Amino acid sequence: MNQILVNDPVQDNTPPQTLSGSAAVYRKIKQAILDGVYAHNERLPSERDLSDNFGYARGTVRSALVRLEKAHYVRRKTGSGTYVIYNNEFQSKDIAEDTSPIELIETRLAVEPHIVKLAILNASNKDIRRLDEALDQLRQAGSDPGKFSTADETFHLVLSQCSQNPLLIWMYERINDIRSHSQWSARKSKILTETKIQSYNNQHKALVDAIRQRDHAYGCSLMRDHLIEARNDLQGTS
Repeated sequence: MNQILVNDPVQDNTPPQTLSGSAAVYRKIKQAILDGVYAHNERLPSERDLSDNFGYARGTVRSALVRLEKAHYVRRKTGSGTYVIYNNEFQSKDIAEDTSPIELIETRLAVEPHIVKLAILNASNKDIRRLDEALDQLRQAGSDPGKFSTADETFHLVLSQCSQNPLLIWMYERINDIRSHSQWSARKSKILTETKIQSYNNQHKALVDAIRQRDHAYGCSLMRDHLIEARNDLQGTS
């Protein structure tokens, strides 16, 4: 399964010859990571060495590393360096083919209420503004199942980022990889009616309000109820 990375600023279909500056450096380092030149957990060369290697200024290299971090290929550790967090061995295993819709929901039920708890504890005002923006994207999707589904994946990923827990964020990125798989397309179009999308969006808004108000019990309860409803919808028992 090819990993679908959020906030990847230079997609693979961008012709290399059209890239310059930090975008070109970004693509070169990203490709080296994908090719296994830099392995999982390996520290990248210093900014100075990368600058000498690619023939770009250190500021340009630094900008490319920021992009790579936002796209979840690397993590920059102050005073230590930049480390690869992309795990090619994991990405090559197509777990989506072996995961049923119910198994996916059960996994989300095990993870997401705790994500909400941590988000209520750790989310900054800036994080909550990002949740509001993700909520606006859900509303703008209207009744289109495909657009709503994409916006929903983004909303729940932003929620995971509000937890400030790198491992949980990584886990939710893997969950989104499975949610994005083509096998779900037909199922989404049947479940995501206009009425159901409105119901889900009302739940999303209530969840954001609970996080803003730092209401642990209500927020976790909302998430559980939200996912149980999604499970019932999948089973046709709602």
